[in-house]
Formats: sequence, structure tokens, C-alpha cells
Amino acid sequence: MANEAHPCPCDIGHRMEYGGMGHEVQVEHIQAYVTRSPVDAGKAVIIIQDIFGWKLPNTRYMADMIAGNGYTTIVPDFFVGQKPWSPSDDWSTFPEWLKTKNARKINREFDAVLKYLKEQCHAQKIGVVGFCWGGIAVHHIMTTYTEVRAGVSLYGIVRDSEDVYNLKNPTLFIFAENDSVIPLTQVSLLTQKLKEHCKVEYQIKTFSGQTHGFVHRKKEECSPADKPYIDEARRNLIEWLNKYV
Repeated sequence: MANEAHPCPCDIGHRMEYGGMGHEVQVEHIQAYVTRSPVDAGKAVIIIQDIFGWKLPNTRYMADMIAGNGYTTIVPDFFVGQKPWSPSDDWSTFPEWLKTKNARKINREFDAVLKYLKEQCHAQKIGVVGFCWGGIAVHHIMTTYTEVRAGVSLYGIVRDSEDVYNLKNPTLFIFAENDSVIPLTQVSLLTQKLKEHCKVEYQIKTFSGQTHGFVHRKKEECSPADKPYIDEARRNLIEWLNKYV
């Protein structure tokens, strides 16, 4: 479990031992992990990584789970070859490291992935899912790209600026009640501002007793009491994609 002295909550949980069902490809200037759906329905989902990068087994597990529900999934390297964070790194340097990873400066990479999905995978309907750092990125994408039909942002920090409330398409936000970095006051502010300004469908769900990273980083067997919340959140994610993509 996490050392509470660490400045980033992503260290909470466990790294899965998981090989993956997909394969790695080159998409213009970045690498990516792609899993084809067993049913070609012309639908795809872009998965945006947390700070531990595109090769994290947990993230690939989630991509494969989503692919099994009828979507071609892709996990691009949004750090563009730069070293992801590792739990063994010196946490005192984390704030400086994070300054070099702006989750709102990914449009070039996102455009390349969109082109790949349309031309190589024949995707006609596209959604996006992101965890932690990727949750911030999803929020950015959903205020920027009208062609992305649905988004799911999981425990992404919310910054209070007017542009983050102008969602273009339906977006689901998933938070954890006991998140040490995202206080419930921040979630309440997001709820209030979206109610005031948002013109599209959205939903905000906060899961009781859960911590940052619970949907994709915590092993189900870690605590039997957590399993229903993990299952519900994953089910909500799939249901949101099924409804809007």
C-alpha cells in the first residue's frame, strides 16, 4: 500500500502481473498497444495512461477488458518515449518531473491516434478513457474534440477554469471518496459548475471508501469489501461507452 509521505496517490495499490492480449505498433512518432475487438463494429476507445506509462500491465488489462466488450482499444505512449514515473524513483523529485508532463498538451499525439484508428482500424465511432494523469487528459479532450463521442475520466484532478466545464459530448467522471489528492470539495465544485454551464449529458460518481486508483490499480482480492465498488465502476465505464459511443 501507499506510503502517505509520497506526494502522488498513484502509488496506492498493486501492479498486476499481466501479459496482455494485444500487440505493440508504431503510430507516427509514438508507440502504442492495440487490442482488436473480437467483433468489428467500427467502434474504438483510446486509453490514456497514468503516470506509470503506457506499458503498465494494469492499464493494458483495462484496455483488453474494454476490447472484449466490442471496441478496438489503443493505449498510446503519450509521454512520447520519455521515461514514465516509477515507484522506485526519488519522490522528492516528483513535482519537477510532473511539470514536464502536461496532460493538456497532447493534441499532436491524439490527432495521430485518431488518424490511425480511422485509417487502419476503420473506426467510425470513438471514445476515450483515462486514469489519474489520463483522467485530466480526458477532461481536456472532451472540451476540445467534438468527434470523440464519449469520455470517461477516472480520478483526474480538476482545475477550476471556465473552459473545463464546456464539455462537447457525454462524459462520466469517477472519483474515490478517500482520495488524498482530490478532495471532495473539488468534486462538489465540478458538480456545481457543470450543472450551471454544461449543455451535454454528464455524470459524476464518487465511490464510498475507495482510494485513488481503485478501478485499475487495486487487485480485487486486496480487500473483499472493495470488490463490489471496483466491479460497479468498471461496469459503469462500459455502460457509458455502450450508451454514447
